[in-house]
Order: sequence, then structure tokens, then C-alpha cells
Amino acid sequence: VQLQASGGGLVQAGGSLRLSCAASGRTFSNNGLGWFRQAPGKEREFVAAINWKGGDANVAGSVKGRFTISRDNAKNTVYLQMNSLKPEDTAVYYCAAARGPVAAERMDQYTYWGQGTQVTVSS
Repeated sequence: VQLQASGGGLVQAGGSLRLSCAASGRTFSNNGLGWFRQAPGKEREFVAAINWKGGDANVAGSVKGRFTISRDNAKNTVYLQMNSLKPEDTAVYYCAAARGPVAAERMDQYTYWGQGTQVTVSS
């Protein structure tokens, strides 16, 4: 089982990026999917999660109104649209698949993790 995150890069403040995370080896259409991030010297934190059908999502307060999570079960892929990026959004972003179907916010609710993609926002 593999989760492959992509779409990171260097962007100026106020810009946008779209992260993708494609799963292979098994389907996650019955599982919640999420994004977490870890900035240098900081702990990994929750960013956004979406339930198995895509009808319910949770988003961290720090990114609410700027980031949107979505999924395409036919492609076994989860996305994170990031708009109005700020320098404090700079981090390695990780996608993950939850054990259950809900939009989980805790790391211990996730079983599979991607390798991470770097997002750097310059001021």
C-alpha cells in the first residue's frame, strides 16, 4: 500500500497550490482521508480531513476559508486546494488514510501515511 503525495513547491504569499495524494495497492473508498503538516522544529499538526463519501469535511482553524479538501474515489485520490497561502503555511504536507470512514482529526486514527511533499511560501 502506498500513498503518493505531489503538488508541493515554492510559491509567493497570496498564491495557490493544489496537492494531490494518489493511493495504490488498495482502495480507500470506505476510509476517511486527511492532510497533516509539519513545519521545521514543530510537531505534526492536523490540516484537513474528509469522510469516505466526501460529504463531510473538517478543516483546522488556521486554514479555514483558505484550504479545501476533496476526494475522487474513482481515482483513489485526495486533494488539498490551498489558496491565499501565507509564510506560516510552509511545511511538509502529509496525506494519510484513516482506519474508519469519518473525517478524523487525530493522527492515531490514521493507519497509512504518504511520504510528504514540501510547501514553501515566500513573503
